[in-house]
Amino acid sequence: MTRRNWLSTALASQAIRDGTATASEVVIEKAVAGRPHAGKVLAAIQPHADDIPLFAAGTVAKLIEEGYTGYLIRVTNDDMAGPGTVGDTVLANEKDNAEVARVLGLKRVFDLNYSNHQMDQECALEIRSRFIFLFRLLKVDTVICYDPWGHYEENPDHYVTAKVVEAACWMAGGGKDFPEHFAAGLTPHGVKEKYYFARGPQLVNRIVDIAGVIDKKIAVNRVNLTQGPAGRSGAALRKRLAERGLKLPALGDSDETANNNYIREIVLQRDREAGKKYGLEWAEPFHYIGPPTDDVEEYIRKNAVRI
Repeated sequence: MTRRNWLSTALASQAIRDGTATASEVVIEKAVAGRPHAGKVLAAIQPHADDIPLFAAGTVAKLIEEGYTGYLIRVTNDDMAGPGTVGDTVLANEKDNAEVARVLGLKRVFDLNYSNHQMDQECALEIRSRFIFLFRLLKVDTVICYDPWGHYEENPDHYVTAKVVEAACWMAGGGKDFPEHFAAGLTPHGVKEKYYFARGPQLVNRIVDIAGVIDKKIAVNRVNLTQGPAGRSGAALRKRLAERGLKLPALGDSDETANNNYIREIVLQRDREAGKKYGLEWAEPFHYIGPPTDDVEEYIRKNAVRI
Protein backbone atom coordinates (compact mmCIF):
# COMPACT_ATOMS: atom_id res chain seq x y z
CA MET A 1 0.00 0.00 0.00
CA THR A 2 1.42 3.41 -0.97
CA ARG A 3 1.78 6.16 1.63
CA ARG A 4 -0.91 8.19 -0.17
CA ASN A 5 -3.38 5.31 -0.05
CA TRP A 6 -2.50 4.58 3.57
CA LEU A 7 -3.09 8.23 4.50
CA SER A 8 -6.45 8.31 2.70
CA THR A 9 -7.53 5.14 4.50
CA ALA A 10 -6.41 6.53 7.86
CA LEU A 11 -8.30 9.77 7.33
CA ALA A 12 -11.44 7.90 6.30
CA SER A 13 -11.17 5.65 9.35
CA GLN A 14 -10.75 8.66 11.64
CA ALA A 15 -13.77 10.30 10.01
CA ILE A 16 -15.87 7.23 10.70
CA ARG A 17 -14.72 7.09 14.32
CA ASP A 18 -15.51 10.78 14.81
CA GLY A 19 -18.87 10.54 13.06
CA THR A 20 -17.87 13.14 10.49
CA ALA A 21 -15.75 13.35 7.37
CA THR A 22 -12.81 15.72 7.04
CA ALA A 23 -13.79 19.31 6.30
CA SER A 24 -12.56 19.18 2.70
CA GLU A 25 -14.91 16.27 1.96
CA VAL A 26 -18.08 17.76 3.45
CA VAL A 27 -20.63 19.52 1.24
CA ILE A 28 -23.01 21.99 2.85
CA GLU A 29 -26.41 21.74 1.16
CA LYS A 30 -28.46 24.89 1.59
CA ALA A 31 -32.02 25.75 0.62
CA VAL A 32 -32.52 26.74 -3.02
CA ALA A 33 -35.14 29.27 -4.10
CA GLY A 34 -37.92 28.20 -6.44
CA ARG A 35 -38.63 24.61 -7.40
CA PRO A 36 -35.43 23.32 -9.02
CA HIS A 37 -36.37 19.69 -8.33
CA ALA A 38 -39.81 19.80 -9.93
CA GLY A 39 -40.53 16.49 -11.64
CA LYS A 40 -38.23 14.49 -9.36
CA VAL A 41 -39.42 11.84 -6.90
CA LEU A 42 -38.12 10.93 -3.45
CA ALA A 43 -38.87 7.99 -1.20
CA ALA A 44 -38.50 8.58 2.53
CA ILE A 45 -37.97 5.08 3.90
CA GLN A 46 -38.24 4.19 7.57
CA PRO A 47 -38.48 0.93 9.49
CA HIS A 48 -40.52 2.71 12.18
CA ALA A 49 -42.83 5.70 12.39
CA ASP A 50 -40.31 7.85 14.29
CA ASP A 51 -37.17 7.36 12.14
CA ILE A 52 -37.69 9.96 9.41
CA PRO A 53 -39.18 12.50 11.89
CA LEU A 54 -36.10 12.32 14.13
CA PHE A 55 -33.27 11.97 11.62
CA ALA A 56 -34.34 13.39 8.27
CA ALA A 57 -37.64 15.30 8.41
CA GLY A 58 -35.86 18.60 7.79
CA THR A 59 -34.21 17.35 4.61
CA VAL A 60 -37.43 15.77 3.36
CA ALA A 61 -39.33 19.01 4.01
CA LYS A 62 -36.63 21.06 2.27
CA LEU A 63 -36.63 18.85 -0.83
CA ILE A 64 -40.44 18.86 -1.01
CA GLU A 65 -40.40 22.67 -0.88
CA GLU A 66 -37.89 22.60 -3.74
CA GLY A 67 -40.21 20.64 -6.00
CA TYR A 68 -39.91 16.94 -5.23
CA THR A 69 -42.93 14.66 -5.12
CA GLY A 70 -42.47 12.44 -2.08
CA TYR A 71 -43.65 9.08 -0.79
CA LEU A 72 -43.30 7.58 2.69
CA ILE A 73 -42.49 3.87 2.94
CA ARG A 74 -42.71 2.30 6.41
CA VAL A 75 -41.31 -1.22 6.60
CA THR A 76 -42.68 -2.55 9.92
CA ASN A 77 -46.07 -2.20 11.59
CA ASP A 78 -44.43 -0.97 14.84
CA ASP A 79 -46.28 -3.60 16.87
CA MET A 80 -43.66 -3.58 19.65
CA ALA A 81 -43.36 0.20 20.06
CA GLY A 82 -46.04 1.92 22.08
CA PRO A 83 -48.44 1.56 25.03
CA GLY A 84 -51.53 -0.63 25.28
CA THR A 85 -52.16 -3.95 23.57
CA VAL A 86 -50.31 -4.99 20.44
CA GLY A 87 -53.41 -4.19 18.40
CA ASP A 88 -53.70 -0.75 19.98
CA THR A 89 -50.05 -0.09 19.23
CA VAL A 90 -50.27 -1.11 15.58
CA LEU A 91 -53.28 1.13 14.95
CA ALA A 92 -51.86 4.11 16.81
CA ASN A 93 -48.55 3.95 14.93
CA GLU A 94 -50.36 3.60 11.60
CA LYS A 95 -52.27 6.81 12.34
CA ASP A 96 -49.10 8.60 13.43
CA ASN A 97 -47.29 7.51 10.28
CA ALA A 98 -50.09 8.89 8.11
CA GLU A 99 -49.90 12.19 10.01
CA VAL A 100 -46.14 12.36 9.48
CA ALA A 101 -46.70 12.05 5.73
CA ARG A 102 -49.46 14.67 5.78
CA VAL A 103 -47.39 17.25 7.68
CA LEU A 104 -44.39 16.69 5.40
CA GLY A 105 -46.55 17.06 2.29
CA LEU A 106 -45.88 13.55 1.00
CA LYS A 107 -48.22 12.19 -1.64
CA ARG A 108 -48.83 8.67 -0.34
CA VAL A 109 -47.88 6.15 2.34
CA PHE A 110 -46.88 2.55 1.70
CA ASP A 111 -46.89 0.32 4.82
CA LEU A 112 -45.09 -2.98 4.22
CA ASN A 113 -46.27 -4.30 7.63
CA TYR A 114 -43.47 -6.59 8.74
CA SER A 115 -43.36 -7.35 12.46
CA ASN A 116 -41.28 -4.97 14.57
CA HIS A 117 -37.85 -6.25 15.76
CA GLN A 118 -38.20 -9.32 13.52
CA MET A 119 -36.72 -8.06 10.27
CA ASP A 120 -33.63 -10.24 10.52
CA GLN A 121 -35.79 -13.37 10.20
CA GLU A 122 -37.66 -12.10 7.14
CA CYS A 123 -36.70 -13.05 3.58
CA ALA A 124 -34.38 -10.29 2.33
CA LEU A 125 -35.09 -11.27 -1.29
CA GLU A 126 -38.81 -10.68 -0.80
CA ILE A 127 -38.32 -7.29 0.85
CA ARG A 128 -35.80 -6.27 -1.80
CA SER A 129 -38.18 -7.27 -4.59
CA ARG A 130 -40.94 -5.15 -3.06
CA PHE A 131 -38.65 -2.13 -3.03
CA ILE A 132 -37.57 -2.77 -6.61
CA PHE A 133 -41.22 -2.81 -7.62
CA LEU A 134 -41.93 0.44 -5.77
CA PHE A 135 -38.84 2.19 -7.17
CA ARG A 136 -39.90 1.26 -10.70
CA LEU A 137 -43.56 2.05 -10.14
CA LEU A 138 -42.95 5.46 -8.55
CA LYS A 139 -39.84 6.24 -10.65
CA VAL A 140 -37.88 7.18 -7.55
CA ASP A 141 -34.85 9.41 -8.11
CA THR A 142 -33.76 9.88 -4.48
CA VAL A 143 -34.03 7.78 -1.33
CA ILE A 144 -33.62 8.92 2.27
CA CYS A 145 -32.98 5.96 4.56
CA TYR A 146 -30.76 4.43 7.22
CA ASP A 147 -27.11 4.02 6.26
CA PRO A 148 -26.36 0.39 5.31
CA TRP A 149 -22.79 0.97 6.48
CA GLY A 150 -23.55 2.82 9.73
CA HIS A 151 -21.60 1.48 12.72
CA TYR A 152 -22.86 -0.09 15.95
CA GLU A 153 -26.52 -0.25 14.90
CA GLU A 154 -28.26 -2.62 17.29
CA ASN A 155 -31.77 -2.64 15.82
CA PRO A 156 -32.17 -5.35 13.17
CA ASP A 157 -35.06 -3.48 11.56
CA HIS A 158 -32.69 -0.61 10.80
CA TYR A 159 -29.77 -2.49 9.28
CA VAL A 160 -31.88 -5.03 7.37
CA THR A 161 -33.95 -2.24 5.82
CA ALA A 162 -30.83 -0.29 4.89
CA LYS A 163 -29.16 -3.24 3.20
CA VAL A 164 -32.15 -4.27 1.09
CA VAL A 165 -32.84 -0.66 0.06
CA GLU A 166 -29.27 -0.15 -1.13
CA ALA A 167 -29.40 -3.31 -3.25
CA ALA A 168 -32.86 -2.45 -4.60
CA CYS A 169 -31.69 1.01 -5.69
CA TRP A 170 -29.15 -0.63 -7.99
CA MET A 171 -31.16 -3.66 -9.15
CA ALA A 172 -34.24 -1.60 -10.05
CA GLY A 173 -32.26 -0.20 -12.98
CA GLY A 174 -31.53 -3.60 -14.53
CA GLY A 175 -33.36 -5.03 -17.51
CA LYS A 176 -33.55 -8.68 -16.49
CA ASP A 177 -34.53 -8.79 -12.82
CA PHE A 178 -38.25 -9.48 -12.36
CA PRO A 179 -39.39 -9.48 -16.00
CA GLU A 180 -43.01 -9.72 -14.83
CA HIS A 181 -42.67 -6.04 -13.87
CA PHE A 182 -42.03 -5.17 -17.50
CA ALA A 183 -44.94 -7.32 -18.66
CA ALA A 184 -47.10 -5.22 -16.33
CA GLY A 185 -45.91 -2.02 -18.00
CA LEU A 186 -43.06 -0.94 -15.70
CA THR A 187 -39.60 -0.10 -16.98
CA PRO A 188 -36.12 -0.31 -15.43
CA HIS A 189 -35.52 2.63 -13.10
CA GLY A 190 -32.49 2.73 -10.83
CA VAL A 191 -32.30 5.16 -7.91
CA LYS A 192 -29.44 7.56 -8.52
CA GLU A 193 -29.20 9.56 -5.29
CA LYS A 194 -29.14 8.50 -1.63
CA TYR A 195 -29.17 10.40 1.64
CA TYR A 196 -28.19 7.89 4.34
CA PHE A 197 -28.61 8.75 8.04
CA ALA A 198 -27.43 6.80 11.09
CA ARG A 199 -27.85 6.68 14.86
CA GLY A 200 -24.18 5.93 15.47
CA PRO A 201 -20.85 6.79 13.80
CA GLN A 202 -20.86 7.06 10.03
CA LEU A 203 -18.86 8.66 7.25
CA VAL A 204 -20.58 12.03 6.90
CA ASN A 205 -19.97 13.89 3.66
CA ARG A 206 -23.07 16.11 3.45
CA ILE A 207 -24.62 18.54 5.92
CA VAL A 208 -28.10 19.76 5.03
CA ASP A 209 -29.02 23.19 6.39
CA ILE A 210 -32.56 22.81 7.78
CA ALA A 211 -32.90 26.18 9.55
CA GLY A 212 -35.62 27.24 7.11
CA VAL A 213 -37.76 24.17 7.85
CA ILE A 214 -37.03 23.59 11.54
CA ASP A 215 -40.60 24.50 12.50
CA LYS A 216 -41.85 21.87 10.05
CA LYS A 217 -39.56 19.28 11.64
CA ILE A 218 -40.90 20.18 15.08
CA ALA A 219 -44.47 19.86 13.76
CA VAL A 220 -43.69 16.43 12.31
CA ASN A 221 -42.38 15.23 15.65
CA ARG A 222 -45.39 16.74 17.43
CA VAL A 223 -47.71 14.33 15.58
CA ASN A 224 -45.57 11.29 16.38
CA LEU A 225 -47.54 10.50 19.53
CA THR A 226 -47.22 6.77 20.08
CA GLN A 227 -43.46 6.23 20.22
CA GLY A 228 -41.98 9.59 19.29
CA PRO A 229 -41.10 12.60 21.45
CA ALA A 230 -44.67 13.88 21.45
CA GLY A 231 -45.56 10.90 23.64
CA ARG A 232 -43.10 12.24 26.23
CA SER A 233 -44.44 15.78 26.16
CA GLY A 234 -42.76 18.89 27.46
CA ALA A 235 -45.92 19.73 29.37
CA ALA A 236 -45.65 16.47 31.32
CA LEU A 237 -41.97 17.09 31.96
CA ARG A 238 -42.70 20.62 33.20
CA LYS A 239 -45.28 19.21 35.61
CA ARG A 240 -42.93 16.53 36.94
CA LEU A 241 -40.21 19.10 37.53
CA ALA A 242 -42.63 21.42 39.35
CA GLU A 243 -43.52 18.58 41.74
CA ARG A 244 -39.82 18.44 42.61
CA GLY A 245 -39.58 22.21 42.98
CA LEU A 246 -37.65 22.57 39.72
CA LYS A 247 -38.16 24.15 36.31
CA LEU A 248 -36.48 24.36 32.94
CA PRO A 249 -36.77 27.96 31.71
CA ALA A 250 -36.69 26.72 28.10
CA LEU A 251 -40.06 25.00 28.62
CA GLY A 252 -41.80 28.32 29.27
CA ASP A 253 -45.02 28.81 31.19
CA SER A 254 -47.64 27.09 29.00
CA ASP A 255 -48.23 23.54 27.81
CA GLU A 256 -48.01 24.61 24.16
CA THR A 257 -44.67 26.31 24.66
CA ALA A 258 -43.40 23.40 26.72
CA ASN A 259 -44.35 20.83 24.06
CA ASN A 260 -42.72 22.79 21.23
CA ASN A 261 -39.59 23.70 23.16
CA TYR A 262 -39.12 20.19 24.54
CA ILE A 263 -38.67 19.02 20.95
CA ARG A 264 -36.70 22.10 19.86
CA GLU A 265 -34.32 22.28 22.81
CA ILE A 266 -33.97 18.64 23.89
CA VAL A 267 -35.05 16.17 21.21
CA LEU A 268 -33.40 18.04 18.33
CA GLN A 269 -30.21 18.88 20.19
CA ARG A 270 -28.37 16.56 17.77
CA ASP A 271 -29.38 18.81 14.86
CA ARG A 272 -28.19 21.92 16.68
CA GLU A 273 -24.83 20.31 17.44
CA ALA A 274 -24.47 19.06 13.85
CA GLY A 275 -25.07 22.57 12.55
CA LYS A 276 -22.76 24.27 15.02
CA LYS A 277 -19.73 22.44 13.59
CA TYR A 278 -20.34 24.14 10.24
CA GLY A 279 -21.59 27.56 11.30
CA LEU A 280 -25.27 26.64 10.86
CA GLU A 281 -28.12 26.94 13.32
CA TRP A 282 -29.74 23.59 12.48
CA ALA A 283 -28.50 20.76 10.26
CA GLU A 284 -28.92 17.07 9.47
CA PRO A 285 -25.83 14.95 8.66
CA PHE A 286 -25.79 12.30 5.95
CA HIS A 287 -23.60 9.91 4.04
CA TYR A 288 -24.61 11.13 0.59
CA ILE A 289 -24.18 9.14 -2.61
CA GLY A 290 -24.93 11.13 -5.74
CA PRO A 291 -25.61 10.18 -9.35
CA PRO A 292 -22.74 8.20 -10.90
CA THR A 293 -20.47 10.06 -13.27
CA ASP A 294 -19.97 8.93 -16.84
CA ASP A 295 -16.21 8.28 -16.89
CA VAL A 296 -16.05 8.14 -20.67
CA GLU A 297 -17.81 11.47 -21.14
CA GLU A 298 -15.72 13.04 -18.37
CA TYR A 299 -12.53 11.86 -20.06
CA ILE A 300 -13.75 13.24 -23.41
CA ARG A 301 -14.61 16.58 -21.80
CA LYS A 302 -11.12 16.92 -20.35
CA ASN A 303 -9.06 15.58 -23.24
CA ALA A 304 -10.86 15.89 -26.59
CA VAL A 305 -9.48 18.36 -29.17
CA ARG A 306 -10.88 19.76 -32.38
CA ILE A 307 -9.90 18.10 -35.67
